[in-house]
Amino acid sequence: MNAYQRGPVTLRGHHVPTTTTDQRLLDNAGSADWLHTDPWRIMRIQAEFVEGFGAMAEIGPAVSVFGSARTRPDHPMYELGEQVGEALVEAGYAVITGGGPGAMEAVNRGADRAGGTSIGLGVELPFEQGLNQYVHVGVNFRYFFIRKTMFVKYAEGFIVLPGGFGTFDELFEALTLVQTKKVTSFPIVLMGATYWQGLLAWLRDVAVAEGTIRAADVDMIHLTDDPREAARIIRTARDERRARRPE
Repeated sequence: MNAYQRGPVTLRGHHVPTTTTDQRLLDNAGSADWLHTDPWRIMRIQAEFVEGFGAMAEIGPAVSVFGSARTRPDHPMYELGEQVGEALVEAGYAVITGGGPGAMEAVNRGADRAGGTSIGLGVELPFEQGLNQYVHVGVNFRYFFIRKTMFVKYAEGFIVLPGGFGTFDELFEALTLVQTKKVTSFPIVLMGATYWQGLLAWLRDVAVAEGTIRAADVDMIHLTDDPREAARIIRTARDERRARRPE
C-alpha cells in the first residue's frame, strides 16, 4: 500500500487526504472559515521552521542540487547526478536535494557512495513518493515556502540538473535572490548543456535585448557538464567570500 507523507506523519489507505496543506492554505474560495483556522496554521508553520532549523543547523558546508523526479536510472542524467553527488562530497560538501526519485535520488546516491552526508527535504504532494533510500537526514515539510527557505539558508550554492517546473522554480528563485542581493556570493551552476542552452540563448537574445534583465544577470549562471568543475565553481566562490572578510 502506498504511503502518503504529511510532515512527520505517514498516512495510508482511506486516511490519505484529497488535498494538500499548501492547497488548503492558498485556496481562499468559499466561506470565511479561514478566519478561524489561519491563526492556528501560524503555529504549525512556526513548528515546521523550528524542525527544519534544528535538523539542518549543524550539517556544515552544503550544496543544494535540483533536477527532475522523472529521470530514470538508465538515463545519462541519472549517472551525471551520481557523479555530482560524489564530486561535492570529495570537495567537502554535504548534498541537499528534494529527497525524491529521479535526479534527486541519483545525487543522494552518489553522496552516499562517496561516504558524505546526504540530505533530503521532502514536501507533501498529491503524488508523494517519500524520501529515497539514500537520504541520511530527511525532513518532510507541509509547506513549499518553508522547504525553499531550507534549500537556500543552508547551502553555499545551487547545482541544477535538467528538470521541469519545480526545478525551474528553484532556479529562478535563486537567480532573483542573487539579482536583488538577498543572498550574496551564491553561485548557480547548470548541468546538462544541451538541455539549458536554449533557455540561456532566450535570456540573452530576448530578455536582455528587451531590457527586462541585464547581460550581467545572465552572467550569474555557470554552465558545465563536468561535475568536478561544478564543485570547483562553488568552492572558489566560498574561498573568495572568505578572502573578502575583514580580519
